[in-house]
Amino acid sequence: MKISAITLTALAIAVLFSANCFGQTGTSTIKDRKWWKEAVVYQIYPRSFKDNNGDGVGDLKGIISKLDYIKSLGVDVVWLNPIYSSPNDDNGYDVSDYRNIMSDFGTMDDFNTMLKGMHDRGIKLVMDLVVNHSSDEHEWFKQSRSSRTSPYREYYHWWNAENGKPPYRYSLFDINHDAWRYDSLTNAYYLHYFSRKQPDLNWENPKVRQEVYGIMKFWADKGIDGFRMDAFQYAAKDTTFPAFPKGFERNFNQYYGMVPNLHGYLQQMNKEVLSRYNVMSVAEGAGNTYEDAHNMVDAGRHELNMAYAFDGVGIARSKGYSLLHFKAVFSKWDSVFAEKGWVSIFLANHDQARLVSRFGNPTPAFRDLSSKMLTTFILTMRGTPYYYNGDELGMTNPGFTKIEDYRDVQTLNEYHHQQNIGSDMTVFMKEIAFSSRDNGRTPFQWDGSKNAGFTTGTPWIKVNPNYTVINAAKEEEDPNSCLNYFRKAIKLRKDNLALVYGKYTLLDKSNPNVYAYTREMNGKKLLILLNFSNTAAKAATTYNGANAKLLLNNYDNKVVNALSKVNTELRPYEAVIYQLQ
Repeated sequence: MKISAITLTALAIAVLFSANCFGQTGTSTIKDRKWWKEAVVYQIYPRSFKDNNGDGVGDLKGIISKLDYIKSLGVDVVWLNPIYSSPNDDNGYDVSDYRNIMSDFGTMDDFNTMLKGMHDRGIKLVMDLVVNHSSDEHEWFKQSRSSRTSPYREYYHWWNAENGKPPYRYSLFDINHDAWRYDSLTNAYYLHYFSRKQPDLNWENPKVRQEVYGIMKFWADKGIDGFRMDAFQYAAKDTTFPAFPKGFERNFNQYYGMVPNLHGYLQQMNKEVLSRYNVMSVAEGAGNTYEDAHNMVDAGRHELNMAYAFDGVGIARSKGYSLLHFKAVFSKWDSVFAEKGWVSIFLANHDQARLVSRFGNPTPAFRDLSSKMLTTFILTMRGTPYYYNGDELGMTNPGFTKIEDYRDVQTLNEYHHQQNIGSDMTVFMKEIAFSSRDNGRTPFQWDGSKNAGFTTGTPWIKVNPNYTVINAAKEEEDPNSCLNYFRKAIKLRKDNLALVYGKYTLLDKSNPNVYAYTREMNGKKLLILLNFSNTAAKAATTYNGANAKLLLNNYDNKVVNALSKVNTELRPYEAVIYQLQ
């Protein structure tokens, strides 16, 4: 679910462990060491990952067939987008049955096989929990709209029409951006912050909360390892529905996010579900302020594990972005969680266009280098890294030119909205070619065969035509590929827990082209230098010329562990990691 703010995800054990984890002798202690802090999360969009039965839609058996590939990446956790029963208005984010599997994806037996296959390989599974809203085809909503006296009436937000039209609420996906939908059956309006087929659940009703906790226990008892709670910062609402100031939709999160009751709901959820299982919890959206985010993940408050910050991904624009702004955002987030709480690190997901197309340079000359540079950033910052499937190959936006190529409800409804208000549709088409969610949803490019090896049928959305150049089979054979660099960067992170828990220090703050920082813990210091530009650039640091061990470089993966002088002269999109002596 696309939202514009911040988001995500607690067991406490202080662990003594051998400091060879740091590459040094002796022993050290890390306070509150957790598996979900040290994990690398790999997000799978099931519809586009691998089709097993030839119907053009990815499925669970397709994922099962690629578990060895996933294991080979070195990732620890798979975050799986929704696979529940759904009419698919928003590709599964409109759930009609939370305890069953969408027929497109397979059966519950397939799910059980997949989960066992992951666990047998040491991979944990985090599932999307979509409970800000349901589908309008869920039995709860069918009953809710059947009568004003239905016991399910208060499962959703209704406004009786005899009271006049309700105060305006902005909808992200509605063609008219109106979040109130009139329903003639009971002469009332229902609330939907997203599409018309996604009515918002009424979390103020304790019966709804207990229903959700029951759903969570159902999946946790099956053995899953965590929940990513979709759009959850919007779940609590002021049910008096006061009028908001004109133009509030320009910053709707200020009015929608983190309504005070939410913290109480999270604490209740923690007590009744999360604290009873060894699971990680990630809520999409963490409010309007750093304090909001911190309050969700401070372990002493007993709410969630991790904050998921949208400030970073919101920086990218079709006309480019400022690295100074980028550095300021991520440095600020690090400072907020330096002592308590935990943050995620990500630059792409199913709600964003492709990583290298937004933050790097997708041209043939620089795609590989900039993709590796961005991988280096994600895997060397403090926080839990989230990596979206296909980005490990350096997959790019597909370059769609016709609205008929798109499948996303948000993109299609916005197209019609812009038509209706007389916008320049040429400008709009250029914008969605950069930013539409469908850019990140094209099929995974497995090999150079027809449909990139994704399906033997007709894919539900077009395959990127560059699949013959960019695909997993080809990159497996190239030791310097984006794929193999990704594996090496993950291994480096796991071999150097200073990259997980160590102090972060920004260097050369005002440099418009280079992001330079150190990670330091227990006497070990790592220097990371990243050139975000397509020209040579120099980092100004006090480590110029210092003796150092070169750990990773995206220009030549073979030259590692060589004792040398720190070179702060960086080639275009160069990424380098040194261990300082």
